[in-house]
Amino acid sequence: MNKIIALFKIKYPIIQGGMIWNSGYKLASAVSNAGGLGLIGAGSMYPEVLREHIQKCKQATSKPFGVNVPMLYPNIEEIMKIIVEEGVKIVFTSAGNPKTWTSYLKENGITVVHVVSSSVFALKAQDAGVDAVVAEGFEAGGHNGREETTTLTLIPMVKEKIKIPLIAAGGIATGRGMMAVMVLGADGVQVGSRFVASLESSAHDNFKETVINVKEGDTQLTLKELAPVRLIKNKFYQDVQDLYQTSPTKEEIVALVGRARAKRGMFEGDLIEGELEIGQVAGIIHFIKPAGEIVKEMITDFQLAKKEVLNFNF
Repeated sequence: MNKIIALFKIKYPIIQGGMIWNSGYKLASAVSNAGGLGLIGAGSMYPEVLREHIQKCKQATSKPFGVNVPMLYPNIEEIMKIIVEEGVKIVFTSAGNPKTWTSYLKENGITVVHVVSSSVFALKAQDAGVDAVVAEGFEAGGHNGREETTTLTLIPMVKEKIKIPLIAAGGIATGRGMMAVMVLGADGVQVGSRFVASLESSAHDNFKETVINVKEGDTQLTLKELAPVRLIKNKFYQDVQDLYQTSPTKEEIVALVGRARAKRGMFEGDLIEGELEIGQVAGIIHFIKPAGEIVKEMITDFQLAKKEVLNFNF
């Protein structure tokens, strides 16, 4: 049996990214009900809001689901306590040292996965005792690794180093993309950008419409002095680039970014001054669809690609 299907007890090795301002209980439960693994994105939720989403997700699906926790956010202790109290069985951690919380979570019967951007961090996660890693390439949206290693090269590098299951992320929005990374050694995929443009995503409709109109070259990784993030090129992005021309201090960059830029852009729909995070793969996302339909299309596409690969002749 596929390692990811066995680990999470799901039908398909497709994990929905737990993206801030996009991944509430409606999206997580829809993906889980379709046979994948839905994740609630805790990064944009106050602790009690997270508790509410976990409780609603349990009501909306009887299938496995999890919570994604970026460890750089405040209230982390309270968030972890709520996750345990609510009986969440799967946690994806990111943006921090996996040693900090892995033992605590596993002691409470929780399957732990950590997101990494290099084989070095993948080994550290394995040594910390996680059950699997997500290796995320430079193409991905949102906060990204500093190494700028693409998914195509990252997956075989990580596969060569670790023994635990490997999930590929970054630039995957179709069954063909899923097939490609699994041929390279991944046991499953984590999909973010494609699920942003779903009916159940909690993103603002303005942002969803912008995503399906993104073309090649419309995103860029920036703000490396703070935390590298891939953004759609809007006025806010251009303001950042203009500031860079003045050789700014880190404090000046922080002042420009301010607070709640991501919420303003993705959740509230401010396409001018908001931070609009999406992956390069948005260039091939053209329609907003139900999450269940996205999962179904990916599996159909994967099976077709698999047949085509088997029929290759040289």
